[in-house]
Amino acid sequence: VQLQAFGGGLVQAGGSLRLSCAASGFAEDDYAIGWFRQAPGKEREGISCISNSDGKRIYEDSVKGRFTISFDDAKTTVFLQMNSLNPDDAAVYFCAADYQRSSLVHRTFSSWGQGTLVTVSS
Repeated sequence: VQLQAFGGGLVQAGGSLRLSCAASGFAEDDYAIGWFRQAPGKEREGISCISNSDGKRIYEDSVKGRFTISFDDAKTTVFLQMNSLNPDDAAVYFCAADYQRSSLVHRTFSSWGQGTLVTVSS
């Protein structure tokens, strides 16, 4: 499985960004792709995840109502639309995948893309 995350950048507080994760190489259809983030000095945390098989989406509490995860029509890219960004959202964002149901537990994911940096100015 190959994953490539992009779309990070600098945004003012209250602004929006859309991250993309290009995914390929799956051997079966029952997999989940998640977004995770890690700020300096903090542990990696799960933000959102979507399942390919049933479309189930889950979100970490702090991003509910602000972030939306989705597939493109071909299910080759997963998007993370991030609205109402605040400085606490600043981090390196990673996408990850594994053959499992939707999860926010980073240790259960075996395939990772490189990170993309999100900076939020106050």
